[in-house]
Amino acid sequence: MASTSSFTVGSRAGSKPKSTKLLEVLNALEEDESGHSREEIFIAPPDNASGDFTDEDSGDEDGRRGSHLPGSILHAFVVPEDSGTEEEEDLSPATKRQKVMVEPQRIWTKRDIRPDFSSWTASDPHIEDLRSQELSPVGLFELFFDEGTINFIVNETNRYAWQKNVNLGLTAQELKCVLGILILSGYISYPRRRMFWETSPDSHHHLVADAIRRDRFELIFSYLHFADNTELDESDRFAKVRPLIVRMNRNFQKHAPLEEFYSFGESMCEYFGHRGSKQLRAGKPTRLGYKIWCGTTSRGYLVWFEPSQGTLFTKSHRGLDLGGSMVVKFVDALQERGCLPYHIFFNKVFTSVKLMSILRKKGVKATGTVREYKTERCPLKDPKELKKMKKGSFDYKVDESEEIIVCRWHDSSMVNICSNAVGIEPVGLTGHHRGAAKTRTQVHQPSLVKLYQEKVGGVSRMDQNIAKYKVKIRGMKWYSSFIGYIIDAALNNAWQLHRICSHDAQVDLLAFRRYVACVYLESNADMSSQGRRSRRLETESRFDMIGHWIVHQDKRTRCALCHSQTNTRCEKCQKGVHAKCFREYHIR
Repeated sequence: MASTSSFTVGSRAGSKPKSTKLLEVLNALEEDESGHSREEIFIAPPDNASGDFTDEDSGDEDGRRGSHLPGSILHAFVVPEDSGTEEEEDLSPATKRQKVMVEPQRIWTKRDIRPDFSSWTASDPHIEDLRSQELSPVGLFELFFDEGTINFIVNETNRYAWQKNVNLGLTAQELKCVLGILILSGYISYPRRRMFWETSPDSHHHLVADAIRRDRFELIFSYLHFADNTELDESDRFAKVRPLIVRMNRNFQKHAPLEEFYSFGESMCEYFGHRGSKQLRAGKPTRLGYKIWCGTTSRGYLVWFEPSQGTLFTKSHRGLDLGGSMVVKFVDALQERGCLPYHIFFNKVFTSVKLMSILRKKGVKATGTVREYKTERCPLKDPKELKKMKKGSFDYKVDESEEIIVCRWHDSSMVNICSNAVGIEPVGLTGHHRGAAKTRTQVHQPSLVKLYQEKVGGVSRMDQNIAKYKVKIRGMKWYSSFIGYIIDAALNNAWQLHRICSHDAQVDLLAFRRYVACVYLESNADMSSQGRRSRRLETESRFDMIGHWIVHQDKRTRCALCHSQTNTRCEKCQKGVHAKCFREYHIR
């Protein structure tokens, strides 16, 4: 195995792809401080990602680093943030000029926008139903990792093990133990995952050790599988996880809060764990991992996601670049719940006047910052001229035919913003720090800028929540970290629903994840040696005052305190207990 990975670095049209090494790529980007365009490194699955060999581990996770993976397993691309579609890059200059001439000339007028969208009046009966059910954190998490999804993973894992002549015999109970350990690794992590089972007093974790044996966990984790290898789509680089992506997208959309405002943006599933993100000087972040297109609510609930495969494997919507095409796909997914006047916010990577026009025809409102060359020659004041004016000054024009506004606002820097639904009025005031003394002054702010700043951060909020306690246990399969990302996204969504639906005191994200991990590990523990541990589990868990929820049970059992019949139980202790006995049982 080579000492460092071989990477394919993509460049602009006309240049030849260059093979280089990971550290050389990072060093080159760090040393280049002259450019102002942001560049990202993102990792794509191997060209033959549907091949059987990519299921095999490349070695012991604890003994290797991500930068030592073989080049056959790993590819990376350095791409400019504003890279267009492959189809556009292949066009000759004459063809491009001809294509531009075909586009109708827009007529820009100095006036405010007059949108004709209907107002938002939709209610959300599904959320009201969830409120009435009073689901615990485990119940909310299992809206996404439901019984069908668990059984699907169990069946595909057993099938893959059988194809390798191994009788794994995985059960849903064992899979939940594995999920519990993965979730727990987000807030309790060791340099080596086997330390969970060590008998040494400084590392032994009895909750993990009592739930499943170490060798059994390692065996299950090595055969974990999410697709039938005999039915893979070779044109899809994510075919090995495509069935899981489809299931999770369906569940995310089914239980998503029905809201007017949504954000669309890019997320990164880091491939190299804690070494997968590296800050470059001159404010240029370079993140290593799989790029994922994400559509979220304004609070950060993930509604729809799709891992990026580049322009070679993704068909773009006519007239749009890859980013704009992904926005249209997200809108199509939203409209499966009804053609409502949703309002989507995104940044300059996606925004164009063409995209605003397409979304307007779909009955969807949209607002986003935009690059000047995507404004279709909107005649705004020159940035140099506007910069000489006082901060808060702005210029704007509206396309007469389609009611699309483009505004240039002078803040700390020039901000170009485009919308098909929100205009300039009412012009508000916003605080602005100026000078070395950082004195705070009030400057004018157009209405569309204010609304954009309030609603665009959904994807960033989701990323922040995932990054806090993300799954730390990773295998060496190329899609291993992506599975951890899906688990983290499901937990984030479950927690968002908890914040919306909870009538009582809400728990924070850490307490929420701890509850799910503890219930999965205690409720699904291997019962073969339960006799020697049952008393210890009861004394340690029953009185810890952490994560005990009373839930309904179909079959009546005896209350653990008063011994009369009850149809409720403590979900964590797995003991029948009346609501009136609940508090006393956990403190006696």
